[in-house]
Amino acid sequence: MSSTAPDTAPRGHIPGTRRPHHPTATAAPRHALRRAAPALAAYLAVRLTGLVFLAVWAHRRHHGVWPMLATQWDSRWYLGIADHGYTHTLGIAYDHNNLAFFPLYPLLVKAVAVLTPGTRASTGLALAWLASLVAAWGVFAVGDRLAGRRVGVLLTVLWAAYPVGLVQWMGYTESLFTAFAAWTLYAVLTERWLSAAAGSVLAGLTRPTGIALAAAVTVTALLALRIRRSPRVLTAALVAPLGWCAYVGWVGVRLGRWDGYFAVQRMWHNELDGGAETLRWLRHLFGQVSRPELFLVVVSLTMLVSVVLFGLSAADRQPLPLLVFSAVLLLIVTASGGVYFPRARFLLPGFPLLLPVAGYLARASARVRVLALTAAIAGSAYFGAYMLLVWPSAP
Repeated sequence: MSSTAPDTAPRGHIPGTRRPHHPTATAAPRHALRRAAPALAAYLAVRLTGLVFLAVWAHRRHHGVWPMLATQWDSRWYLGIADHGYTHTLGIAYDHNNLAFFPLYPLLVKAVAVLTPGTRASTGLALAWLASLVAAWGVFAVGDRLAGRRVGVLLTVLWAAYPVGLVQWMGYTESLFTAFAAWTLYAVLTERWLSAAAGSVLAGLTRPTGIALAAAVTVTALLALRIRRSPRVLTAALVAPLGWCAYVGWVGVRLGRWDGYFAVQRMWHNELDGGAETLRWLRHLFGQVSRPELFLVVVSLTMLVSVVLFGLSAADRQPLPLLVFSAVLLLIVTASGGVYFPRARFLLPGFPLLLPVAGYLARASARVRVLALTAAIAGSAYFGAYMLLVWPSAP
């Protein structure tokens, strides 16, 4: 997905994109990695800060760090799929059907574990860490492409310092999905349509929100086709949703009903309700309880700020693929009637929403930039540890 060899077929102009002033899109891989090195170093520094803070706090509470990162909550579900595969029936118990979890990550864990020492849990954690670095590089590449190296580095730091950024280094799928999302969006911006299609298919096999990335690729490709016809652009438009559709269709066949996947989601209390459940939670937390749970407050503020940032992104005329991806991701998260507490995590791949903040910090004074980033990094470190050590449920 990060290939630097551009397609040679005729291309249509991508609506909402701007030509870069920087060599990111055409640079050799070694040069591109050198250009991204400050962003990757900053990313590692932020995440290591959070990990050290977690380790110190966990030691004082006599908790082990590795089990929390590698084997709890959703990690346990993915490891179960890697060990035993998927169930064959819908069942009658709520929150117990593993068909709700998309297959690419557990399949990678199972395949790589055969070739590496240690347990599948350690393999899954290593894959998440590696994917987070690939994702950070992709986040930088998008920011650098659109606004220059400084914005790219700042965007990467802001993504690393996301309130639930610690999830990036857990045995979860967010890092893998963000890696596919970032490089797929970069491929669209640089008109590498077949790479974009491949990235979208893989993302669609990783998380349910892969449909947001597929929408970004397909909508942008269809609009590009109105300007200039291209077999590669048409292929991208048609192929992009196939990963998501393949898994949803497979679940339907496995359960013997056309709505099998959506029936599974209902068994997890997940279905779209137009935002009614979201509004109910917001009213409850900010208007009905005197001491709302800190974790839920941060989740709520993350959603609300994300909506504001989308408005700023639209006002900034962000490229169309980024806007479509962010819009569909936000719609899925805020309009869902499912569980409330993971919604900040569900928005973690939405790094384009942070572009207005990165742009502002790039123009701000050094003092403002240092203060803002220090606060974000410290807050992320504290809240990540709080999420695992104090909050009693899943991240």
